[in-house]
Amino acid sequence: MRTVGERLVEGLAARGVKVVFGIPGVHTVELYRGLSESPVRHVTARHEQGCAFMADGYARVSGQPGVAFVITGPGLTNALTAMGQAREDSVPVLVISGVNRRESLGKGLGRLHELPDQAAMVRALCPTRQITAPEEVGPTLDWAWALLTTGRPGPVHIEVPTDVMPLPCPPLPAPAAPAPQPVPELTEAARLLNGAKRVVILAGGGARGQGAALQALAERLDAPVVLTTNARGMMHGHGLVVPASPSLAPVRKLIAEADQLLALGTEIGQTDYDMYADDGLPDLSGMIRIDRDADQLARWPCRQPLLGDTGATLAALLPLLQPHLGDGALRAEATRRAARAALGELSATMPGQLDMVEAIRTALPGALIVGDSTQPIYAGNLYYDHDRPGGWFNAATGFGALGFGAPAAVGAAMAAPGVKTVCLVGDGGLQFSPGELRTAVDERLPITFLVWNNAAYREIADAMRGANTEVIGCHPSPLRMEPFAAACDLPFTSVPQDPDVLHWALSQPQDGPRMIEVRVTL
Repeated sequence: MRTVGERLVEGLAARGVKVVFGIPGVHTVELYRGLSESPVRHVTARHEQGCAFMADGYARVSGQPGVAFVITGPGLTNALTAMGQAREDSVPVLVISGVNRRESLGKGLGRLHELPDQAAMVRALCPTRQITAPEEVGPTLDWAWALLTTGRPGPVHIEVPTDVMPLPCPPLPAPAAPAPQPVPELTEAARLLNGAKRVVILAGGGARGQGAALQALAERLDAPVVLTTNARGMMHGHGLVVPASPSLAPVRKLIAEADQLLALGTEIGQTDYDMYADDGLPDLSGMIRIDRDADQLARWPCRQPLLGDTGATLAALLPLLQPHLGDGALRAEATRRAARAALGELSATMPGQLDMVEAIRTALPGALIVGDSTQPIYAGNLYYDHDRPGGWFNAATGFGALGFGAPAAVGAAMAAPGVKTVCLVGDGGLQFSPGELRTAVDERLPITFLVWNNAAYREIADAMRGANTEVIGCHPSPLRMEPFAAACDLPFTSVPQDPDVLHWALSQPQDGPRMIEVRVTL
């Protein structure tokens, strides 16, 4: 009879999992026994934080939960940072770990990888459950999948004691049927929208995957659509789209002048709506708000809270709406122009940084751009219209974890075979997860590691200067990029901060991963 570890892998495959990201250890051998005859593919990371970041990138691009295998103790603590990022960005990531033998837990016996209470540590961040007997494997996977695929998604943890993992386990029951997507009562919302003349839509990451419905809604209401960072790429080039942050004054003006706001799947978080913490966001209390999470709906006062899945709710709402004719496209165009101009008012260097991001889009149309926390990513988050739905995402939202870019790009590329992927990372952020470039080499992924090399934590240095504080700790020595690329077996090109030269470098033939350094000068 197969073991608990083997049945766990079997249960993942039954739920559609195709790839897991992990680093094997003596506490997870039975999981790897399960992989040996499974259709589930294993991708080896170089650090457990990278495992979970890879699962995050995979989930964002595939639309399915990403899965990571890590050992107990340091494996799991290493993964916690990535789990925090997934929580803040509502990304479904399942982390399966070992834990020490049941009779040893909490006794401080000095066992390998021992923690005082591993589950309590994780529970402060996300839901966790321990499998204590073979008959719990199927129900635990059903519990995890319900959390990962309904309500507000995020990280989920399952731990298996080392004495439970090798126990004989009978065949698992079929996975539980997915719960129906909730649709709220929409009569009052339709009345409010039909009676408004200047509707503005705020679309967040919860609207991803609903591009056709969002466009139909915007056109029916003649409503500009403000896209937060995690919604970028939807409605690319459309006359009603405003691919700009509500932290910018022109976007706030558009919101303030609306007679009805409709918020779709957005937590209204600071990194999108109040990046500079100036408390200048207009009053949103009159909005209609659709969200899958009741707790999230309760966090902002609004006129009409609607608990429901964005896609199912839009499908039910559209037939209730009357066609609007107005100046929506003109309002959106004026806002786009003003928002782009506002970048230069914020920083003299920001327009040039955005030019480099737009050069990527021009050279590699339809590419995935996965970002770390670095200056051109900040510029793009403020204003950038990507040309692939779900193809622009980064760590500079919510949790803001450095080291995200390289492993998340690996996961993204695994989820979209053959699609060109760009990891836009600073020289500082690259040093958080340099080993994951070797995973890209192992898997022969078409990733361009585009390193923004200003030999500094430049954004932090600028903030210190702005606060009249001595700049300390912001100039760690960067890697020597060419020999580092050679050590990773990556083709290497170095270019100045020039969009035309970057376009040329990106347009060169590519076979597997490569590195392009942008030498930044001020």
